[in-house]
Amino acid sequence: MNVPPPAPALLAALGLLAGAAPAAAAEALYVVEQLVVSISSTPDAGGEHIASLKSGDRVELIERSGDAAHVRLANGKDGWLRSSYLSTEQPLRPRLQQSEAEVTGLKAQVSRLEAQLSGASSLRAAAPLAAAPEEAAAAAPAPLFSAAGEAAAPRVWPWAVLSAALALVVGFGLGWWVLDRSIRKKYGGLKIY
Repeated sequence: MNVPPPAPALLAALGLLAGAAPAAAAEALYVVEQLVVSISSTPDAGGEHIASLKSGDRVELIERSGDAAHVRLANGKDGWLRSSYLSTEQPLRPRLQQSEAEVTGLKAQVSRLEAQLSGASSLRAAAPLAAAPEEAAAAAPAPLFSAAGEAAAPRVWPWAVLSAALALVVGFGLGWWVLDRSIRKKYGGLKIY
């Protein structure tokens, strides 16, 4: 039985598929906090030293063998290290730096929006009102933060202080009256204090 040799194109396609399979299954991992890890050429630590990684360095997992992990470094080299030094979560320091950059961007955006708001407020205040006052009030949107709206609000605190003082005086008077009546009742109408 004669089997024809496989076509060169078929061999090339199989080679590409075999080479692409490990790359597709590679899992991104990060070196855990506050470490400098040595990468070895063998799963046991007795192999040749290939490279060192710091906390936060990203590697791709190729395979696991017991407590050892075969990883590919960012420069394309591959080697072995203990899998307990790896984590799927990015360390806190790079995440903190990303969050700080995001906060800085948001602060810049808030400053820009406040400048636009003040510019729009000054334009609206400077523009003469051509329409009737009722139409202008209905057409103009209410400002988000207005000092005039706060000044027009009725003051509540003087009434609250006055009410509290009045309640204190009335309560003191009623207490004195009840105490006086109970003492007079106990001693037969005599005032002994």
